[in-house]
Amino acid sequence: MAEPEKEYRFSCSSPLGVITLASDGTALTGLWFEEEGEEKSAFPANEALPVFLGTKAWLDTYFAGKVPSFTPPIRMRGTPFRRLVWERLPLIPYGETVTYGAIAKELASASGISRMSAQAVGGAVGHNRIALIIPCHRVVGAQGRLTGYGGGLERKRFLLELEHKTFRS
Repeated sequence: MAEPEKEYRFSCSSPLGVITLASDGTALTGLWFEEEGEEKSAFPANEALPVFLGTKAWLDTYFAGKVPSFTPPIRMRGTPFRRLVWERLPLIPYGETVTYGAIAKELASASGISRMSAQAVGGAVGHNRIALIIPCHRVVGAQGRLTGYGGGLERKRFLLELEHKTFRS
């Protein structure tokens, strides 16, 4: 029987609260906002892991209103469909948004099928475990409505305003 993979976690502060980072020791496997009262993990913390130091530098650059010039190593785990959706998200330019429906149409066309459900895309986006770096906050509902963000709509609004303001300057 295979030994379970180790997962290391590290928490850092941000303008939007505490962010938890997860890693297998080499690549980033998770990045999410902690909620008040959330139970802390029993996983070992190791702030000195190079992937955590690199991700912290990425976050510092991002929250300073700049586009990071690098991406820390990441490892996404999920179904082939979810991975297909997640691979599309980093292609959304900084400071711009795309609707769930537009992504569904694009992926359907690329896959040679007549249509794909925007709700299915939304479900995949909602299971993105690496927020910010895999920019699920740039995906919006029809007519640009702010919908569905695991970190909360106020955080999504903040992130879009941060990018928009920087993008326009």
